[in-house]
Amino acid sequence: MNILFVADPLDTFKIYKDSTFAMMSELQRRGHSVAAALVEDISWRSGGEVMAQVRHIRLTGDTQRWYDLVSEEILPLHQFDAVLMRKDPPFDSEYFYATHLLQQAEREGAKVFNSPQALREHPEKLALMEFGGYAPPTLVTRSAAALKAFHAEHGDIILKPLDGMGGMGIFRVGSNGMNLGSIVETLNQGGQSSVMVQAYLPEIEKGDKRILVINGEAAPFCLARIPQGNEVRGNLAAGGKGVAQPLSESDWAIARALGPVLASRGLLLVGLDVIGDKVTEINVTSPTCFQEITDQTGFDVPAMFVDALEKSLTH
Repeated sequence: MNILFVADPLDTFKIYKDSTFAMMSELQRRGHSVAAALVEDISWRSGGEVMAQVRHIRLTGDTQRWYDLVSEEILPLHQFDAVLMRKDPPFDSEYFYATHLLQQAEREGAKVFNSPQALREHPEKLALMEFGGYAPPTLVTRSAAALKAFHAEHGDIILKPLDGMGGMGIFRVGSNGMNLGSIVETLNQGGQSSVMVQAYLPEIEKGDKRILVINGEAAPFCLARIPQGNEVRGNLAAGGKGVAQPLSESDWAIARALGPVLASRGLLLVGLDVIGDKVTEINVTSPTCFQEITDQTGFDVPAMFVDALEKSLTH
């Protein structure tokens, strides 16, 4: 099969931990061909098809020069057996427009994972609203007064922007309310931007667990991202330590409740973020942690993913 990845620039990949790289490696190992394109390389013209400037590559196995460019050409997206949308957030206007281009490619016969429509309908913070029974106390609002009232009610809170990733823009405000006003002004930009605020969960000390759900089924191990030092964020990008561990009973219960629902909507790969027994985010754009879980446990997450992809393309 020929598989196209819509992703960030290849030369920015940190291949020792990159999940997209792990997918590419497993696909090539099975004899499939791999190509890559940037979101900005996708275009449509009336009377024509959704096209992209694509780079056909071959992975070398070298940690320095990890790929060779085989060829480069402009092709319709539907000529590929699958298109994997792996562009990292932010989920901004350009990302939104890209999902429309990819949906048009679907109309022309392309098979896109995750589904462009599902990506639009499940922004990573707000997708939690549908499953509020599994969430900690949470508020989404532009109102500074409402944010301050939430703090008064819960005492210890986490505030975050709706379009961040990797822990960017996340703040904790404790019971003393230190800097609450300044943080609210920074995040809601004078009432122009919505903010998510959640009650602080002390279980974060044991890690912010990333549960990978592939075609509705959870991988049996998660990655607990444990904050280090005085840092409140467990995100690996923010210096958290990743420790793979078996799913707990509550982890399995969450995955079994949410996984099939999300898979039925065209979300082949989902990353559930869980602290204790509460879901804090539902990641659908480019969930990670494949390599960390595989390296620490021996469970082959890339193989599980490619198995699911191959099954989706042959049924």
